Amino acid sequence: MLPTTLRSSRVLRNEITASLVVFLVAMPLCVGVAVASGVPAELGLITGIVGGLVTGLLPGSSLQVSGPAAGLTVLVYEAVQTYGLSTLGAIVLAAGLLQLLLGALRMGRWFRAISVAVVEGMLAGIGLTIIAGQLYAMADATAPGSGMAKLAGLPGLLLDSTGSAAALAALGVGAGTVALLAGWAHLPKRVRKVPAPLAAVALATGASFLLDLPVARLDVQGLLGAVQPPGIGDVGRLAEIGVLGTVLAFALISSAESLFSAAAVDRMHDGPRTDYDKELMAQGTGNTVCGLLGALPMTAVIVRSATNVQAGAQTKASRVLHGLWILLFAAAFPAALGIIPLAALAGVLVHAGWKLMPVKQLRPLWRRHRGEALILVLTATAVVVLNLFEGVLLGLVLAVIKTAWETSHIQIEVDEREEVTGAHGRPVRVALAGHATFLRLPQMLDTLEKLPRDRPVQLDLTGLRHLDHACHTALMNWVERHNQASLDMVSVGDARS
Repeated sequence: MLPTTLRSSRVLRNEITASLVVFLVAMPLCVGVAVASGVPAELGLITGIVGGLVTGLLPGSSLQVSGPAAGLTVLVYEAVQTYGLSTLGAIVLAAGLLQLLLGALRMGRWFRAISVAVVEGMLAGIGLTIIAGQLYAMADATAPGSGMAKLAGLPGLLLDSTGSAAALAALGVGAGTVALLAGWAHLPKRVRKVPAPLAAVALATGASFLLDLPVARLDVQGLLGAVQPPGIGDVGRLAEIGVLGTVLAFALISSAESLFSAAAVDRMHDGPRTDYDKELMAQGTGNTVCGLLGALPMTAVIVRSATNVQAGAQTKASRVLHGLWILLFAAAFPAALGIIPLAALAGVLVHAGWKLMPVKQLRPLWRRHRGEALILVLTATAVVVLNLFEGVLLGLVLAVIKTAWETSHIQIEVDEREEVTGAHGRPVRVALAGHATFLRLPQMLDTLEKLPRDRPVQLDLTGLRHLDHACHTALMNWVERHNQASLDMVSVGDARS
């Protein structure tokens, strides 16, 4: 075995190396997510710093990295457009406190019970909305507000861009960035040691600088000037129903994304497993701090987390150090960020949006579980057509209905043998087994309605494992009416005879 000092020094070198790699990946993503969210770029950097220096120090998951995420851009953009940038801090603060409460109540493990189809549908809808919105940014144009308006306006954007040299130059920079990111995995291994987002943004920046392209560039000011703690008026807006709904959406979606990311990261390494309740509280603490600073909400990000593991990280030191590097770079070299073309950052997010869409998984899922595939597609469509919160809510409702339908199996056996006699004729025995819920009530009543009208019915419910109140009431009422009608028919027949 290696001496303890030698092992410690080797681990420290690995942690520093991994932190630098994660820092290089995180920088363009922090800035790009902020710009796509409609807020100053500095707020994305602040969230990345908090994700490293605050959340990175806390227990939960040792190796996953937190920061601003592409998956929340749509929700943040809608919140900023609706309630204003000053209210964003109050919303993030309240969402963080809610996460802390959920973690204290040990609700972290329950997030793993959320239907995977709903989560993937949510991410697919977000990905499609990101792609549609960032295509406008790639052409240095302003995107419409809603997801459907973004998609509907793409043909007009393309036509308008063909007549503008500046728009074509920006599109070229963005398209080149996307092409490089898409093809990065096919380059030699030595080249791939450089993080793909860093290389793509650096090359796009260099090309636009050398060619003196007329493209819009990033505007970055000092970090301290970007800090905007929420005021009393902003906190007071939390009493509004719409703001409360946004808080709930921030807390639930960022928590679900973080804990799903933790589950994925746990499969990548052999180290300590994630404590989901502690991780939820760590995310809540980070979002509380981000809210107090008026920054973007944070979540654990699978791209940065996977990079951290693949770079050889073994402890939480790497993710803490990556936050330190972001702080030092943003404080010492803010002008260096000002030469980055916005189209290049848009290209990074277009590629990130595409990776959120489960294109390859959809066909196999349709073959094996068509109900799950349908929920995925409907959730994604609702996110684009309506909004993120309503789309996810619809997906959850569909998942609950699907589960209830699948678990409410009912078996109906009808015995019409005439040798079984009763007081009022020859009764038909109907035995029910399984789960009798209101979802199967039409099926049961349809079967009963087909029975002979002149014979009474005897229901055998001993085989049922579950009988809800709606079914019990409806079945008893039907049998009472049927048997009374049957008795009346028998009485009339006896009188005539």
